[in-house]
Amino acid sequence: MAQPLMPKATAVWLVENTALSFDQIAEFVGLHELEIQAIADGEVAVGMQGANPLTSGELTQEEIDRCQADPMASLKMAKATLPTPKARGKGARYTPVSKRQDRPDAIAWLLKHHPELTDGQIGRLIGTTKPTIKSVRERSHWNIANIKPQSPVGLGLTNEADLEKAVAIARAKAGTTHVPAQVEEAPVDPLAEPELPTMAPGPAAEPEPTHTVESVFGPASTTDEKTEN
Repeated sequence: MAQPLMPKATAVWLVENTALSFDQIAEFVGLHELEIQAIADGEVAVGMQGANPLTSGELTQEEIDRCQADPMASLKMAKATLPTPKARGKGARYTPVSKRQDRPDAIAWLLKHHPELTDGQIGRLIGTTKPTIKSVRERSHWNIANIKPQSPVGLGLTNEADLEKAVAIARAKAGTTHVPAQVEEAPVDPLAEPELPTMAPGPAAEPEPTHTVESVFGPASTTDEKTEN
């Protein structure tokens, strides 16, 4: 059920200007019946100015008279005669004229601190165009000498939540397009003996000469040889 724009102020006016029951008023404004009774007793909303639901178009006098005659009846909100606001469509954010001169500073700050943002994201964040972003990036802007990077949040061109959301989306896209290849390694058995490094084969070593009695003292004489007379 729709409720009035200012529930407590509307309840104050209905308590002071109608003979509706506390239950009927509580149901219409969305408050507890005990709170309506406290308003009538002057314990709650002391000094609050009542809001007339007749002038705001939330109730009609015929509806109030009908429910005063029948304590079991419930008040029904009158049909709104004003057009309902339409949801804002997609597109660049509107920037007030007084803040449009600050957009180059915000662009320079975003290009410096968040290079992962695309021109389209920057344009939607602060309500600017791609040619303006390009001119700041290439330093061909007509006022480039006076551009000083400043946070768009501090300048009031966007809010922190929208900026963080745009940065998160840009980083997620960058992460999906640049994924380093991972090399799978074979599982290591903790009980296996470590392999020793193998040495490259070097030149073959020459065998050391063996010294014999013959090589040192010459061949030995045998007993079969005859002595000369």
